[in-house]
Amino acid sequence: MLLAQGGDVGVAQMLTVVVIGFLVLVGIIFLVMFAAYFKLWLRGFVTGARISPPALVFMKLRKVNPNIIVDTKIWGVQAGLPDINTNALEAHYLAGGNVQRVVRALIAAHRANIDLDWDTAAAIDLAGRNIIEAVQTSVDPKVIDCPDPRRHGRSTLDGVSKDGIQLKARARVTVRTNLSQLVGGATEDTVIARVGEGIVSAIGSCESHKAVLANPTLIAQAVMNKGLDSQTAYEIVSIDIADIDVGDNVGARLQADQAEADVRVARARAEQRRAEAVAHEQQMQALTQENRAKVVLAEAEIPRAMADAFRSGNLRSQNGHAG
Repeated sequence: MLLAQGGDVGVAQMLTVVVIGFLVLVGIIFLVMFAAYFKLWLRGFVTGARISPPALVFMKLRKVNPNIIVDTKIWGVQAGLPDINTNALEAHYLAGGNVQRVVRALIAAHRANIDLDWDTAAAIDLAGRNIIEAVQTSVDPKVIDCPDPRRHGRSTLDGVSKDGIQLKARARVTVRTNLSQLVGGATEDTVIARVGEGIVSAIGSCESHKAVLANPTLIAQAVMNKGLDSQTAYEIVSIDIADIDVGDNVGARLQADQAEADVRVARARAEQRRAEAVAHEQQMQALTQENRAKVVLAEAEIPRAMADAFRSGNLRSQNGHAG
């Protein structure tokens, strides 16, 4: 019995030694791995990034680059953005996003007093948009040529006023990014197309081309009032008519074309009436010949009728005797 108790104690001591050895081995491995990131942890500690040593080790195990996470966390803390979560940074990195670009965009938006949170910035980055460029455009609006010859191959927007005069216009549209609609919003090409359509429509609604030439801002005001930036990734700040020229007299050309078409129609109708008259004349000639034939036939029947009358005694000669 004493031998059995001694064996149990020996097994327990052996298990204790194994557990302690395992823990020591894990500790040594952890210390070795942590030693590689000690400087990185120390840099984060002194800057207030607050990333624990186990977190750095686990980042390596999850195939996350600790240098990128620590650096971006330090940027955010130093810029006054302590609310950036380390787990959110890791998740965005694992999703294939550009963590550094998103944090720089958040810093720029924070300094410019632009309302931009982490979720929106991360969604924009994962959608393939350049979040830094979007923030910069929100701070410093950019100018878009309408139309853009490099994209559409046209240099002017052609519209015709109600008096028939063609006007060729070029506009410059100042826009800034609408961060709340950047994901899913229409692109720059849509803004150009809408503004071009609005300018052509505004020219067409003017009574005279002279009014447009005298005050081109009428077109810009009419286009701005249509709210063309709805459901787009941009907010239209202003529309400026850069140039406007007089083109062809489309109204006169259309009237000339219409007059020529009317002449063709009149000639066709006259030719139709002439053909009908010729056909009627031919029909009358045929009818005359038919009537003449009937007269000839009637004249041929006279001798036969006279002969029949003599034979029947209905016709007498001058001396009073029947033929």
